[in-house]
Amino acid sequence: MHNLPTGKLSPHLLAELLPLLPTGPRVVLGPRLGEDAAVLDMGERYLVAKTDPITFATEDIGWYAVQVNANDIAVTGATPLWFMATVLLPSGSATADMGRAVFMQIAEACRAINVAVIGGHTEITYGLDRPVVMGCMLGEVDKDHLVRTGGARPGDAILLTKGAPIEATAIIAREKRDDLVEQFSPDMLDRCAGFLHDPGISVVQDARLAVETGGVTSMHDPTEGGVLTALWELAEASGCSMAVDLYGEHKPWLAEGEALCKALNLDPAGAIASGALLLTVTPDQVDQIVAAYRRARIPVYPLGHVVGGPPAVHDRERGALACPARDEIAKLFE
Repeated sequence: MHNLPTGKLSPHLLAELLPLLPTGPRVVLGPRLGEDAAVLDMGERYLVAKTDPITFATEDIGWYAVQVNANDIAVTGATPLWFMATVLLPSGSATADMGRAVFMQIAEACRAINVAVIGGHTEITYGLDRPVVMGCMLGEVDKDHLVRTGGARPGDAILLTKGAPIEATAIIAREKRDDLVEQFSPDMLDRCAGFLHDPGISVVQDARLAVETGGVTSMHDPTEGGVLTALWELAEASGCSMAVDLYGEHKPWLAEGEALCKALNLDPAGAIASGALLLTVTPDQVDQIVAAYRRARIPVYPLGHVVGGPPAVHDRERGALACPARDEIAKLFE
């Protein structure tokens, strides 16, 4: 029996494991491939819950944790409201200042989106070489406004906001700067490190604009495994195939991110991509949603269309694309 690679468990293994888990009558949406959050029936409204850890980044880790968990609430059409965090600091190197910095980052990020911190856990943990923060975000949504990853249907257009891979670009510039200084200017590396805040890794506004405009059939947050993994998760959840153009003339890669990935022999399609919103839209509403994003000065890229057939991702130039076994930047931390 071989060891599993770094990163997410494979879809095949998850498909074997998820049916082992118990659910309940009030669980509207429980553990499923590709879905970003759980949905519980609370009577008049749905409670939406999400948990996600931050393991790649070290700088601004508390701020990261709030953003990525809020994103997964927002893509269901819900409003993020309450946050909890488990903060694990490395034994042997943890300091009071380290803990203080994480708490201040969490506080700043939650205040910015009007989220209340309601509890959590802190611990100095043996075996870590860096801080780890595991967040849990809760939100609410009206029952008739819930959006699922599995809602895509043949004929829908596939869109991506902002471009990618925003988060990978920031992580690479922050964590691997010493390896890149001979190839890129300090100004460019500084700008890439700042991608965390500009264009930013939040998709809360992107999701809200799409839902308010109408015609959205599914939304998904491309995190670990990048845009390609997100497309596969959308395909698996929806039971459809994705016909896309990731490597052609209209590729959605940000120039800086593509350059850093190329320098380290990474494929930007499989690199962690928080900050971009992947969504499918009915054909009659595409122009309206694109116009809404343009008014908000949010770039938007047409990736292709949802088509019939078993779950798959087909690129116009490269043909069938396999789901990445792990995130591209995991290679940098081995």
